[in-house]
Amino acid sequence: MSDLLTFENLTDLIMLCFLQAVLGFDNLLYISIESQRAPVAQQKAVRFWGIIIAVALRVVLLFTMIQLIDALAEPFFVFNTPGIIEGGVNFATCIFIVGGFFIMYTAVKEIGHMLSIEDLHTDLSHKSGKSAVQVVLLIVTMNLIFSFDSVLSALAITDVFPILAIAILMSGLAMLLLADGVTRFLEKNRMYEVLGLFILLIVGVVLLGEAGPAAAHAMHDDSLGLKFFGYALEPMSKTTFYFSVAVLFIVEFIQSGYSRKLNAERQAASRH
Repeated sequence: MSDLLTFENLTDLIMLCFLQAVLGFDNLLYISIESQRAPVAQQKAVRFWGIIIAVALRVVLLFTMIQLIDALAEPFFVFNTPGIIEGGVNFATCIFIVGGFFIMYTAVKEIGHMLSIEDLHTDLSHKSGKSAVQVVLLIVTMNLIFSFDSVLSALAITDVFPILAIAILMSGLAMLLLADGVTRFLEKNRMYEVLGLFILLIVGVVLLGEAGPAAAHAMHDDSLGLKFFGYALEPMSKTTFYFSVAVLFIVEFIQSGYSRKLNAERQAASRH
């Protein structure tokens, strides 16, 4: 126990909590949006159990990765077709590709659904396209995919399992406290749900970018990075991602204010 109570472990824990908070934003957004696909009466329970089960499995994933990090890092296939596709594929590469495409598919599908509905109020009160169990399973699955990136980043800071586990549990507690509030905000301000879906679309692109150098980073060999037609698949930096999110929020805020101004002018003109 005394070995854990060191200044180094304390600073690592603070850094890990900050890292989990930053990387957990897109995860929380996904949980808030996806939970609304469950029957209305069960949405709060879906968020609660989805997060609880996902956090428990994230701790298991962390322990497994610590034990199998070298085996998971080793590429199990290397493409060698110069000018078409080159680079290694490991477990992380597959996770990022599958997760990226699935999140992009989910975002595009929900955007299409929003464009096709005729009555927003009816849609809001009768959201029951998926059962509660289906939504919980989706939340747990996608949480693990999001977790893969954060766990890999966390292992770069420390390999002390109790410190890592505490940081994960604290991030799970934060998601439990914030999930209902974020969902209520999206329900009251439905224009931001569209914004959230476009952010998820960017998240999918971010995950696909992480797939490119996954094997190269793990094996410290740049030649293993994925290349398509001679162009390397590069990851998007977190700074670029959050700058893009900030720009989207600013544009939405300005556009909403401008729309309200136009509507007020039209109403004033119609009265004359």
